[in-house]
Amino acid sequence: MHIPYPLGKLPAEHLARLLTRHAPDDPRVILGPGVGRDAAIVSFGERYLVAKTDPITFASDEIGWYAVHVNANDVACTGATACWFLATLLLPEGNTDPGLVDAMFDQIVDACHELDIALVGGHTEITHGLDRPIVVGCMIGEVAPERLVRPDGARPGDALLVTKGIAVEGTAIIAREMQDELTGLDRPLLERCQGFLHDPGISVVRDAAVATAAGEVHAMHDPTEGGLATGLWELGEAAGVGLEVVEAAVPVLPETQTLCTRLGLEPLGLIASGALLMAVAPGDTAAILAALKDAGIVAAHIGHVTERERGIVLRNATGERPLPQFERDEIARLFE
Repeated sequence: MHIPYPLGKLPAEHLARLLTRHAPDDPRVILGPGVGRDAAIVSFGERYLVAKTDPITFASDEIGWYAVHVNANDVACTGATACWFLATLLLPEGNTDPGLVDAMFDQIVDACHELDIALVGGHTEITHGLDRPIVVGCMIGEVAPERLVRPDGARPGDALLVTKGIAVEGTAIIAREMQDELTGLDRPLLERCQGFLHDPGISVVRDAAVATAAGEVHAMHDPTEGGLATGLWELGEAAGVGLEVVEAAVPVLPETQTLCTRLGLEPLGLIASGALLMAVAPGDTAAILAALKDAGIVAAHIGHVTERERGIVLRNATGERPLPQFERDEIARLFE
């Protein structure tokens, strides 16, 4: 008897098995698919093309905005500049009108304009069986080979940095999608949570640009589904390293903590675009943190990279424990 998978990402071990079986046989592929690899990299001679695709399925409010920024984030995490965007809009039967379509296109165009990205194509259709719109984005960028930052580049001794705060995206989605369930919350607090989409914002494009200009960045990751915990695991898995994280140093914004406490959620496992996770050369840690601060981007030094044998652990005042793993994102558990 086959037990259905729960809502959320395909289990990592199943995905790894599929990708190993179907690895690309093309010498131009610099980085193909794999666990912890969020963008593909293909050589075009003097430039590398970086390609990324990701859907937006949990959010419906400002869904077009999410789609552009989430896909641009993963391109930026390779050190590349996002240049071109394609969007597939799957719209619910019986619940799609011109206003909805216009709003989604406006959101996509506005986000592309903000990041100086060209909307170059895609597909739209009214789709049977949907109760909400879905946007599947495809972002294409480019980078010079010497500027490439690989997702498997973390090395023992590297410092682990995180910008802004964790679960920024999850905070915004919950506050926007579950207003009726949050009526007991202080109204200004709820509005601040809803505003997290734009402030501190789910984009890490600028964070990545500032960090890579200031020092040697060995790996970057935009933790999405599964939150920072899954992002840390993916970073370690991609590079074959261990990680030691100081639990008290992980930045959780007060609004996020209040929302999670109210709903019984763990911030470490809540979808987290907006928090750029980086492994940086230890000698450049201070310079990168200073550059981010000068740019108005809050960042925290949360731990360091270790040998793989150490595993991935959270350290606190009383000792350490294995990093908790989330089979599905906390927001998927909440919405289910």
